[in-house]
Amino acid sequence: MRTRLCRVAFPLLLASSILSGCVTTSSTGDAVLNQGNWPLCTAIGGLAGGGLGAIESSAWAAGGAVAGAVIGSLICYAQDGDEDGDGVFDRRDRCPGTPPNTSVRHNGCPYSEYASTAQAMEPDEPAVPIRVELDVKFDFDKSVVKEGSYADIKSLADFMKQYPQTTTIVEGHTDAIGSDAYNQGLSERRANAVRDVLVEQNGIEADRVSAVGYGESRPVADNDTESGRAINRRVEAAVEALP
Repeated sequence: MRTRLCRVAFPLLLASSILSGCVTTSSTGDAVLNQGNWPLCTAIGGLAGGGLGAIESSAWAAGGAVAGAVIGSLICYAQDGDEDGDGVFDRRDRCPGTPPNTSVRHNGCPYSEYASTAQAMEPDEPAVPIRVELDVKFDFDKSVVKEGSYADIKSLADFMKQYPQTTTIVEGHTDAIGSDAYNQGLSERRANAVRDVLVEQNGIEADRVSAVGYGESRPVADNDTESGRAINRRVEAAVEALP
């Protein structure tokens, strides 16, 4: 009895091995058989089962064919399909419905589409603000804007007109000659002088320009030299805007 069962099982196991070898899942999608062609699996299983059953006897041929067909169908049904025929199984295919003869990547997406998708996923680079700075120099103990500085002030005004959401703070400074109180007042007069040029001569709205004086408290050069003091007698302003 045991021998007979072995003779029955052997053809079916052998048929199963043949089909399994044909439909083995492959990461490259090159399996011979899968869900998409299960009728072929059924036919191969039937032929294999019938042929192997006939080795035992002609009586076993029909039963082997039926069993082989069933096993073939089940094995193929368990495999991944490749509906669009791009060589990538449906389970791994991120771009189903690929047109015929289209080169695809390992995930089933065409090279061009994959690149477009990757670019779309890249975060946008943050915009870098555009910054315009103003540096107006003054003569000793003076708060009158010199003619040579008008063009620079106009450039700042033009930028503010281009970006109407911007504002600015005009900062006045002095050198260290004189008392703190006097220099504080002088720095405020210088800041207001530049503000007046921006507002009254260049048409910038008054509420967009503030003026403040810092006296001699914020030097940027050596107050012990004449050249350093000339640099410290200044008004500064800056405007930033996103392009």
